[in-house]
Amino acid sequence: MTTFERDAKTLDTPWPFTGREDELELVRGSLSAARNGIVITGPAGCGKTRLITEAVRGSDRVRVAGTPETRRIRFAAFAHLVPESASLHGAFQHLSGVRLLLVDDAHLLDDASAALVHQLAVHGRTRLLVVTTDGAPVPGAISRLWTGELLPRLTLEPLPREETGRLLAGGRDGDGPEPLTVNRLHRLCRGDLRLLRDLVVGARERGLLSRVPDSDAWAWRGPVPVTPAVRERTAHVLGRTCPDERESLERLAFAEPLPLDLAAFPLRALEQLEADSLVHVDDRGAVRLAHPLHGPVLRAAAGRLRARRLSRTPDQCGPALDAERAELIRRIEEADVRDMPTPVGEWLVAEGAPVPAGYAAVRARFARLRGELREAAAWAREGLRDSGDDPSCRLELALAAAQSGDAPAAHKISGGRSHGGGAVTRPTAVRGAADGAVEAITGDAYDAVRLGAPERAAGRLTGVFAAHAAALHRGDGPALDRVAEELEERGFLLFAAEAHAQAVRAHRDPRAARTARTRAVALARRCQGARTPALSGLVLGELTARQRQIVNLAAAGLSNRQIAEKLTLSVRTVGNHLYSAYARLGAGDRGALPWLVELPDARSA
Repeated sequence: MTTFERDAKTLDTPWPFTGREDELELVRGSLSAARNGIVITGPAGCGKTRLITEAVRGSDRVRVAGTPETRRIRFAAFAHLVPESASLHGAFQHLSGVRLLLVDDAHLLDDASAALVHQLAVHGRTRLLVVTTDGAPVPGAISRLWTGELLPRLTLEPLPREETGRLLAGGRDGDGPEPLTVNRLHRLCRGDLRLLRDLVVGARERGLLSRVPDSDAWAWRGPVPVTPAVRERTAHVLGRTCPDERESLERLAFAEPLPLDLAAFPLRALEQLEADSLVHVDDRGAVRLAHPLHGPVLRAAAGRLRARRLSRTPDQCGPALDAERAELIRRIEEADVRDMPTPVGEWLVAEGAPVPAGYAAVRARFARLRGELREAAAWAREGLRDSGDDPSCRLELALAAAQSGDAPAAHKISGGRSHGGGAVTRPTAVRGAADGAVEAITGDAYDAVRLGAPERAAGRLTGVFAAHAAALHRGDGPALDRVAEELEERGFLLFAAEAHAQAVRAHRDPRAARTARTRAVALARRCQGARTPALSGLVLGELTARQRQIVNLAAAGLSNRQIAEKLTLSVRTVGNHLYSAYARLGAGDRGALPWLVELPDARSA
């Protein structure tokens, strides 16, 4: 990978608003007629202020905010709106003409300002958008807004991993971070979008971002940039003055990615660190740092000599990496691919160290079986980065491409060999330690079921995979839904989506078919661009007549302008219809449409 300078404009604030569409509609709805507003709570940095900014864009409003420095100053938040000597009644009267009031950082309001906000909510003439941070002490007058049922409360969850990736890509599907970088940033930031931006900008300024070969994606490998903002967020760790506590934290930091035993630490120091939520001790007595950001920062602050003495080299992780690989294989063999931690492999990737091809191929296989196709391809590329032309990694890369609907790329990657994944008809299982498991799950027999030919799998499958073949052979919609639920429970999200999609066609009850379609769509959206034959035509019925007409033309290869001319519409109207259709179809862009509509000509267009 080669270092590159990312266009600064794509990293400047504000980043595009993404991933909060449902919450945005809820907030906007709270400001409609006969509604008094809403309280929004959530962890620090999760995008609460950005959400309300988007919700009131273009509206007349007044904004106030609490600050730590003014909590003891009467009516400090409203100093620009009410006289210094005003009483509560007088302050209320001064705000009688305000129709929409934004109250940011309400947990930091002085008592008089908090009481004023409460009175505005009681009288209901002013619509309120009130924002507080979870875990912080809140004035009683503010907490009573929701406990007293004056206003509804929306708890904002951290942005999911997929939406974090879209945010980093500028709201687009291309030119964003590759999946392993998204995973690392999501893990380090834990939903803090301000920290997310700071890490990306810091990595760019230090030349740590690299372009992925033959791709528009970029990757981050190497150390965490210890920017002033990162230091500020970890000051409570770096500032520990007790020698035993600081020694314990540094030993944990340099032991990563492996935990240390409880007996290796001074007990009093460890008890205090645990009480301060800086370390975590599991049921087996293994100790880890509680936050993934703390280790890199402690290592960076330790000094060269101390780092040289304590540092762990990648080759010292060999036995742990082998154990991790063995556990992945065991889970595959037991048909259980639910999410499991892989800290050693992720640490090697983050450090920019070589990842053994044998491990990378198994990790890619595990991700692919979970429906994480982009992640599977990323792990396969890691295995190929230093191993040249490892056949197992190259095959996994081809399988991920095939299940993403990119048959030409899959054929090119595999060198023309036949392979599985549902996009071709003669899959071949990977030869290796987990041959039997992979053959049972993604070999010829089960691929035949996924392709709609269960008779070819007769007597060759067991467990849930055999049940899937039998239900499909009978055309039993309810049984297919039950199979899909078990597949989902075991972590096979793509297979579950396909089983629900097959149930749509098997159900005689239209209501059951609609339910199966909804479940299939929801699962397919979590499978990172999967485009398999079983998913084709999945949700066309959810579109309006005009959307269906435009989607069919777009899937056949017409541009927005050509569609506009054909249907006597404006280009902007066509674009709006396509945008709405993408959301309903679970498609990321025009290239996905041929795989999601019932249009035989489209897939060859």
